[in-house]
Amino acid sequence: MTDRAAGLVEHFFRHEYGRLVSQLAKTVGVRHVELVEDAVQTALATALEAWVARGQPRDPSAWLYRVACNHLVGVLRQDAGRLRILGQVRDLEAAAASPATHFADEVRDDLLRMLFVCCDDAIPRESRIVLALKTLCGFSTQEIALRLFTSEANVHKRLQRARETLRDAGDLVTPPLDELHGRIASVHEVLYLLFNEGYLSVHAESAIRLELCDEALRLATLLSEHRVGALPETFALLALMHFHSARLAGRVDAAGGLLLLEEQDRTLWDREQIRIGVAYLARSASGETFSRYHAEAGIAAEHCLAPSFHETRWHEIADLYALLEQVAPSPLHTLNRAVALAEWQSADAALALLHAIDPPSWLSSSYLWDAVLADLYRRAGDMEAFGRHHDRALSTAPSDAVRDLLRRRLATTAA
Repeated sequence: MTDRAAGLVEHFFRHEYGRLVSQLAKTVGVRHVELVEDAVQTALATALEAWVARGQPRDPSAWLYRVACNHLVGVLRQDAGRLRILGQVRDLEAAAASPATHFADEVRDDLLRMLFVCCDDAIPRESRIVLALKTLCGFSTQEIALRLFTSEANVHKRLQRARETLRDAGDLVTPPLDELHGRIASVHEVLYLLFNEGYLSVHAESAIRLELCDEALRLATLLSEHRVGALPETFALLALMHFHSARLAGRVDAAGGLLLLEEQDRTLWDREQIRIGVAYLARSASGETFSRYHAEAGIAAEHCLAPSFHETRWHEIADLYALLEQVAPSPLHTLNRAVALAEWQSADAALALLHAIDPPSWLSSSYLWDAVLADLYRRAGDMEAFGRHHDRALSTAPSDAVRDLLRRRLATTAA
């Protein structure tokens, strides 16, 4: 087994996993989603062995689909109780080669459609997010736990609850248009988390995963073009994604390591992406809606439009974080406001803000909390507190890339 072959399967896993699950679940019903996931995982494992021995097929996506489909049909035939749906899976390959037919009130893309199914109100909210990230985005339980600031055991429990709901509720289908509106918030949240995992991954092997950013952008764009998703919040989310995407090329050095914002070469930032972000931000301003995505897009815009790090309008960013705390209360937003406040006013002002809150355990045990406090204490000259938080931040960092970034940040902060 070569590293190249393993990397090839990893690449196709990220690109094809959700699509395969969505296509097969649409045919056999989402109540059988665990069987579908097993079939897709079997196809990927088979690909690793076969492609190492015989090389990559001409059409890897079609190859994976056929293997997954054949495995699923075989499993279904073993259970007489499932014979009733064999007629649906017999012609899967032929159906896949034909243009898909959708009703006018259905979401047109299979993966986006499945996201709406995963976000059904019958499934508890926390379980919806976990189900979508695991089943459709291919996230590991560890990745989900880190993104949601919870334990892997909790992720597993939430996933099981979601799957039990799907089994008990029968075959959920995409509901009529008027029933989709209540699911939009959950869909937004999944797309937001998907993009964030690409933008700053907790994956040990890759600090930035472009394919996840691209997939989140594609799905968010598709959502914005559908009448149920053409909302100010969707446009604001797209603005945020485009602003962040614009800076991706400048976020890494020649060796692939992460760069601090003040270290980045702004000439590498994609001006066309920034222009698109500004256009979406303008579209998001219609009506009275102001969501967390509006605030975060505004913050990202300030960074993208600033001529330099030192010329950034930190007072505007601090104010936007204050607005973000109002529309989506979270101590994590307070932590980020403290970072902006330190740049605008002083480390002492930032520390006063953080000392006034009682952080929950999920934040106080996070590397983010200790990294910010280490930075602020060093600026304020409290080296004892700096050392304590510095060591904890490095020990809890989720990857070597993040750990290296923290070492450089905390080593270069002026005392």
